[in-house]
Amino acid sequence: MNAQYPSKPAPVHGWQRFASNVMRGFHVYASWLVSITWTRFVLLSLLLLIASSILQDLPPFTWRIDEQVEEVPVKAAKPQKPAKIEKAAKPEKAAKPSSPSVHYDVTIDERGIRVLPRGAASAPEGAASEASKLPSIRIDLPSSPDREAIKEAVEEARQAVQEALDDKQQAIEQAQQALEEKQRSFEEMQAAEPGTRRRVRVVRFGDFLMQLSLLLILGSVIIKVTYKGRIQAEVKAAQATETAEAESLKRQVVEARMAAMQAQVEPHFLFNTLASIDHLIETDPPRASIMQKNLIALLRASMPTMREANATGVRDLGRELAVIKPYLEILKVRMEERLMTDIQVPEGLLSAEFPPMMIQSLVENAIKHGLEPKAEGGTLTVKAEIVHGKLCVTVADTGLGFGKAATAGTGVGLANIRERLQLLYGNKATLAVTENSPSGTVVSISVPYSAREGVFA
Repeated sequence: MNAQYPSKPAPVHGWQRFASNVMRGFHVYASWLVSITWTRFVLLSLLLLIASSILQDLPPFTWRIDEQVEEVPVKAAKPQKPAKIEKAAKPEKAAKPSSPSVHYDVTIDERGIRVLPRGAASAPEGAASEASKLPSIRIDLPSSPDREAIKEAVEEARQAVQEALDDKQQAIEQAQQALEEKQRSFEEMQAAEPGTRRRVRVVRFGDFLMQLSLLLILGSVIIKVTYKGRIQAEVKAAQATETAEAESLKRQVVEARMAAMQAQVEPHFLFNTLASIDHLIETDPPRASIMQKNLIALLRASMPTMREANATGVRDLGRELAVIKPYLEILKVRMEERLMTDIQVPEGLLSAEFPPMMIQSLVENAIKHGLEPKAEGGTLTVKAEIVHGKLCVTVADTGLGFGKAATAGTGVGLANIRERLQLLYGNKATLAVTENSPSGTVVSISVPYSAREGVFA
């Protein structure tokens, strides 16, 4: 016997789960973008740019690496330039006045005393220019043999010699300092590890943060604009659906209420009619027969058409009159000469569409609250006509008047009729209640005119 195990549900693929989570996160982010104002969005964008500019220079987006770098050996590169620098610096020392390589000629004549480098006067022009760069002393004697003038000339010569020596000494000291610095740097290079040197390398991974922030801001602007329109459309669609469902439910409630009224003939009216038929059978059989036939016609016209009214919400005016006429005939038997009826409906309007049970409700109210409480009774008129392109049905009585009888109702019937007209036609249908002259009430219902095909005549 083979045991059958229940099959396990197919596992959700990892990619599908990831895509679902991404879409869920996108909708959450887009909804949040739509919920905030543009001012707040701009402030958050500026804060994001500032944070990106700060973070891109901080770890872990940027850090420094101190490393040892191998270099080519010194022999291969032949970096012997410091020695050359030292040799080049040596001629500075040769510029000392005490150097044996420099000779001076002393000349004494009537113009004064001349101490010049040898060859400055007799050498060629180029050589003389080089010799003229060396220090020299000139003592010009005055033309008159004045002792004081001679002393001043000698003093000036001494000062000139001293200044020349000071300048040369300062130049020599500067050259020695430069030579010492070069020697020190060369010794440091020699003391370092041969073949390696230190280097600080900067690694930057945060350069993309600013571009990423700008891209995120631009995408958020697009999402905020487009997703807001989508949400508004969804909200409007949901509101329209909710309104339609509410209207449909409301219409179903009203139609169910009217269907219940149509399915059951008022028990009081039905019992009174049956009692009247039973009484007339004994006293006036012909009238009892007429009353019984009218009751059968009333029930036949009311009950089978209930499904048609529920399906479409309206039916033709001829079927409404098929219910009203036997109803009024029964009441005539009961009220005798106290009730007179007048139905003014042209043959061409019997096919016009009209909501069910409305005329019957108006006729019942007119008789129950207007004509029956009146001792002498009165006349009930049912009229249909076209007024300004609309079908206008009027129920008028000459009774006591609207709300003046002791049996006056609460107005629930008229409220139900107004509600049904609003559901079926909106503002295109009206219900008007006015006083009749000389007494009574006139109730008019106006609906858009529309004829039905294949109606009951």
